[in-house]
Amino acid sequence: MSRYKNILYLSIFYLVLFTNRSNADNFNYNTFNNHGILGLINLPSARFYDEGSFGITLYDGTPDQKMTMTSFPYDWLEASFFYMNIQGEPYPGYEYQDLKDKGFNFKIRLKEEGILPALAIGINDIAGTGYFSSEFIVGSYGIGNIDMHFGLGWGTLNGSDHSFKNPLTYLHDNFNNRSSDYDQLGGKFNPSQYFSNKEVSPFYGISYAFNERLIFKLENDTTEISGKIDYEIPSDKITFGFDYHLTNNFTVGISNERNTHLSIRISYKKNTLATTKPYKYKKSIKNPDDDKYTYFIKNLESNGIGVNKIVESAENIGIELTQFTHPSIDIIEEILYSAKKDSGLEKNIKADYRIADLSAYTDDIYDANSKLIYERQSLRSFSTNTKFNIRPYLASREGFLKAAILIENNSEYILKDNLFFTSNLKYSIKDNFSDLTIPPDVANPAQVRSDVKEYLRNFNQRLIVGRAQFDYHVTPKKNNHVMVTAGIMEEMFSGIGFEYLYFEKNKNYALGFELFKVKKRDYDLRFGTLDYETETGFINLYYRNYDLIPFDGKISYGKYLAGDVGTTFEISRSYRNGVKFGIFASFTDVSQEDFGEGSFDKGIFFNIPIYKNFINYSWRPLTKDPGAKLNRKHTLHDLLIKFKPYNE
Repeated sequence: MSRYKNILYLSIFYLVLFTNRSNADNFNYNTFNNHGILGLINLPSARFYDEGSFGITLYDGTPDQKMTMTSFPYDWLEASFFYMNIQGEPYPGYEYQDLKDKGFNFKIRLKEEGILPALAIGINDIAGTGYFSSEFIVGSYGIGNIDMHFGLGWGTLNGSDHSFKNPLTYLHDNFNNRSSDYDQLGGKFNPSQYFSNKEVSPFYGISYAFNERLIFKLENDTTEISGKIDYEIPSDKITFGFDYHLTNNFTVGISNERNTHLSIRISYKKNTLATTKPYKYKKSIKNPDDDKYTYFIKNLESNGIGVNKIVESAENIGIELTQFTHPSIDIIEEILYSAKKDSGLEKNIKADYRIADLSAYTDDIYDANSKLIYERQSLRSFSTNTKFNIRPYLASREGFLKAAILIENNSEYILKDNLFFTSNLKYSIKDNFSDLTIPPDVANPAQVRSDVKEYLRNFNQRLIVGRAQFDYHVTPKKNNHVMVTAGIMEEMFSGIGFEYLYFEKNKNYALGFELFKVKKRDYDLRFGTLDYETETGFINLYYRNYDLIPFDGKISYGKYLAGDVGTTFEISRSYRNGVKFGIFASFTDVSQEDFGEGSFDKGIFFNIPIYKNFINYSWRPLTKDPGAKLNRKHTLHDLLIKFKPYNE
């Protein structure tokens, strides 16, 4: 028995004997491993954070370096994507640089800890190249300050010297076979590979919290050494290290991996639901000459709700409201109730909710005997916001990470209640986009996104126009809404078009379509265009599920920017505080062979708070032309969905 195994067993005995506090799924005492998964150092655990949490992990090891973004849409689901650099492994066709890889990980809770351990099952690098593809079943059990983990690993976790026959092979012979050429299938879901191999490896480890800051981790590391990554052959399988909480959100970890090298890991985590304060109603100052209605209006406007009109009948007060700041109808109704109470109004209130003059839903505020109390005159207004922003560009063949530090201005000019002009201007203070010189593969069926580097290279210390568009909104008939858009719609396309949506507040679905005539912008990112133009349009079905597993779904069928035809599926989870996590996949009439690496378009999108600012970002493993859609500022559904109850 090796010296490290003796340390392991003695550590378990000592820590169990002298501990008295259980950590289980505690946010403070569970940290990300090197792969952005809650666990030890290279091994996973059966621990989860609360829903609405997320984290970002940066890892520097030998030979792999990795960046992972992890989210918890539910308290039983951990989902992450990674992008990594493999030092010393040449990139095919570009041997002067290191190999790059990217992929997705999922972990699902099977059971919470009780008398018996917590259990979880997971897949790493799903639909990936096979460099890090692995599957696992893991159990975790806490006793005092110690957390113990034991599991079975397949794929790159199947490197134990004590592996044994895969128990799943007793169910079916197919579980005996795991292809060694999985990298040729990169980008495809290949379930025949999952949990397959003749043998499976047991893994185990412990973590111990000395206090709220310092955590010790030790594991029997079953990482497959003789796999696709050229790891140094170790003299032992034991990996150990320390995690130290610099703050409640930042953690740094230093580890001795298999006695071959030291590695460092930095992670940021945030529980957005626990740290988001509920909206606090703001009571307005009442002047001596304010009547009840004037004070009522002032209270609403102090809380970000505009009043268009107030009417009064014998039994009711009808009010037409417009607002843009609150993400939830529940918050609006709470404000409305508090403002009514503070103003001394006693009659029942009926409301007509509007946004951009679209009638989101109405209580039929008018009757034959209604008396007009107040009507706001239509006023033009201007709002602007300037801030620093970071524009990342991942997965380029030129390097691990390219980025720009921007000064970004977003402005909105309200010409009428239903007519808006919005603009986005950017100035790059510093960027390394000039290094993006490797041309894309042949565009198929047309080049609409794969020339993104041509645009990014023109960011260099100059003012560029990201957006300059007009939007006109109208509700011609109850529950039927139209938006017309014209101008510079995004960095790559200008055009004109419209969207129609049937939206009924009390239904959990909405249906609509959109049609746009667009032209490719030139690479100068001002007002010029290229020769390419096309029509793009989709039929859209939206669905909000309120049952056991709450989610928002969207299915779109139509013609994409490159001329291909197909369907895009989106699934997301949103919260009252504006946080959102989602995934999408597009399948078009472009074959997998013509699409090339990646097989089909897919990615994730999220809206998360970092230092009081929300970061809205979409990420694809690869930038390809098929499946490309307009990056619209917002849709009718984006505007109106906030008037539906949340599916919590």
